[in-house]
Amino acid sequence: MTGTATTDRTGRSPLWEPLHPPSRFARPSHSAVRAEGTRVLFADGAWRQCVTSGLWNVNLGYGNPHVADAVHTALREASYLPLFRAGHAPAVAASRALLDLAGPEHFGRVAHTTSGGSANDLTMKLVRQYWALRRQFRRRVVVGLKGSNHGLTYGSHGLTGESLGQSYYSVDQRLIRHVSHEDLTELEELLRAEGEHIAAVVVEPVLGTGALPLSPQMLEGLQRLRAAHGFLLVADEVATGFGRTGPCFASSRWAAQPDVLLASKGLTNGTCAAAAVLVSHEICEVFDRHDAALVHAETQAGTPATCAAILATLEEMTRLRALDAAARVSGWLDGLFGRLAGHPLVAGDHGAGCFRALRLAQDGTPLTGDEVAVVLEEIRAAGALVSAGPGCVQLAPALVYDDEDRARLEKSLTAGLDRAAEKLSAREGAPS
Repeated sequence: MTGTATTDRTGRSPLWEPLHPPSRFARPSHSAVRAEGTRVLFADGAWRQCVTSGLWNVNLGYGNPHVADAVHTALREASYLPLFRAGHAPAVAASRALLDLAGPEHFGRVAHTTSGGSANDLTMKLVRQYWALRRQFRRRVVVGLKGSNHGLTYGSHGLTGESLGQSYYSVDQRLIRHVSHEDLTELEELLRAEGEHIAAVVVEPVLGTGALPLSPQMLEGLQRLRAAHGFLLVADEVATGFGRTGPCFASSRWAAQPDVLLASKGLTNGTCAAAAVLVSHEICEVFDRHDAALVHAETQAGTPATCAAILATLEEMTRLRALDAAARVSGWLDGLFGRLAGHPLVAGDHGAGCFRALRLAQDGTPLTGDEVAVVLEEIRAAGALVSAGPGCVQLAPALVYDDEDRARLEKSLTAGLDRAAEKLSAREGAPS
């Protein structure tokens, strides 16, 4: 596979790489060939330690044989069955397992989609229809947090609180509002002005961009304001679910459960395009009372292979004691960040569990996006894959990292930071 041509005779790559300009397509050091365990082989011939868990979704390592075998069996027994005006036994079994995991006393049904973005799209439809069924037609506004990332499908792109070209693409944000994730002042002001129009507030327990946890005060205030104003509270746990921040779901530690919980990335250990929307009994009862259909369906949502992957992933999390393993990795990360605290580029750290960020600065000034990119490339050259955040690099290792994985990561991270510091210092000292 390393010899596969990446461009044609015109020099154009056949693959459109998302979120990259064409000038960066088909770079051998960024073109993956295969993945095993916690490492990825690239077309330049180098194996690199993965500290991103794929896209924060391969929690149990690449190539888990139990999950692969389950998908293989499902493909042989029922290669495809839709959830389009129908159900099927694998989807019922996967839904029951997810409800049992999250709490069947609170959550009543699971809607299946194919991505975190589409799960947010479905959720925005769901909460608006819920209020319409209750004859509160003005409740159509959905609130997100500034700096949040809920996906890039058309609806979720609007809900995303980062500036990612929404106006350029004419994304409709007329019924979307964004408030600060740092304190409640802006949400309180919005509720005073538009409280009767607010259908739901959607929050990531830890903001995926920057790995920024919501403070206990913010979470406590959200519960207080929900009780006072009646909006639905949605936990977008696409990134934080399945042990990424400690518990299986970060919202399980909230004073009260959310009305809707979204799960995706760790749901199938990265093997299938899948997301799940868990809906409270209270919302289910309103739809049941009106016998109302939710108009959302996707061709590849909840296929037998996907549902087999969900069940097998949950079984492997239990067999591997993934939450206990994650706690050990989290503790080791605490020690690693302590050892890096004196590095000239490290200004601190934040995050939760196995979802962390190293803040980067030079002489007290936070690094720019271009400077963070230099750090990322030097860490990659040293043998590890991390992701970028605002003024930081993000680390999301597999929950099952062993001693060898940790040693490789520390060596590569330290060497990459050292080399980046040299490059940035040289750039700073160069004549303009």
